[in-house]
This record gives sequence, structure tokens and C-alpha cells, in this order.
Amino acid sequence: MKLSEVTCRTPELIDQLLEVWEGSVRATHLFLSDSEIRSIKKYVPQALNEIAHLIIAEDDTGNPAAFMGIADGSLEMLFVAPKERGKGLGKSLIQLGIKSYAVERLAVNEQNPMAKVFYEHMGFQVYKRTELDEQGNPYPLLYMRRVTSK
Repeated sequence: MKLSEVTCRTPELIDQLLEVWEGSVRATHLFLSDSEIRSIKKYVPQALNEIAHLIIAEDDTGNPAAFMGIADGSLEMLFVAPKERGKGLGKSLIQLGIKSYAVERLAVNEQNPMAKVFYEHMGFQVYKRTELDEQGNPYPLLYMRRVTSK
């Protein structure tokens, strides 16, 4: 598995990442309806093009299997293709984010408990909760920050 920061965000790559995003969301965000996913999907290409650091994990054929986006020490997105889940890609990406991009914080949907447990396992701890997501929808967010041992 190859991890690398994307410098050239071609329309083809954005389309591939959009497929990873949708598959991941459908597998993990069971609280979202089909129409909500379709609505959110319209904004994903813009987010992928505008995020400061976009890091992808390529499978053996060179296709994106997972990706993360980082801005100012914050993990803004992390998505793993359903068929690639459980293979350590998320862990590898987070470790790279911490080591090379100083990732210290993130937000996760409270209704995605597997993600919360994963981030806790990776050394993050909840410090704040909101009733609404950043778009004002009734999906509580958990804000987490990295706990470092003294």
C-alpha cells in the first residue's frame, strides 16, 4: 500500500475519491438517508479540491483505497473503501497525519460509534460535544484531541 500526498487533483482522481467516499459513508454513516448522502455528495469534490493536504492510500493496482484530508493540524476527513476496511489503512493514514502533518484534533459523528472507538484507539479523546453538525443538521458531533503522554 502506497501513501502519498496528492499534488495534482485531476477530475479523474476526484471521481475515484468520490467513489471511495460514497462507499465508506454508506458502510459507516447508517444514520444518513439515501437522499442526504446524495445531497452531501454534491459538495465533496469542492472539499477534496480545497483541503490543504490530501493524502491517499493506493491499492496494488494504483487505485485509491482510502484518503484523508488535513488542514491546520485538524483531520478534516478520513474515508476507507468498504472492501479495504480492517486492513490497517486508517491506522496508517492517522499515524502519517500525526507524524508528518501534526494532526492534533478531529470531529466525528456521534452516530458513528466505530469511528469514535477507532480514534480513541489512535490516542484521541472527546473534549466537546455539539447537538448539531457543522451544517446545522441534527447529527451530534464529538470533537476529539490527541492525548499525549507526559
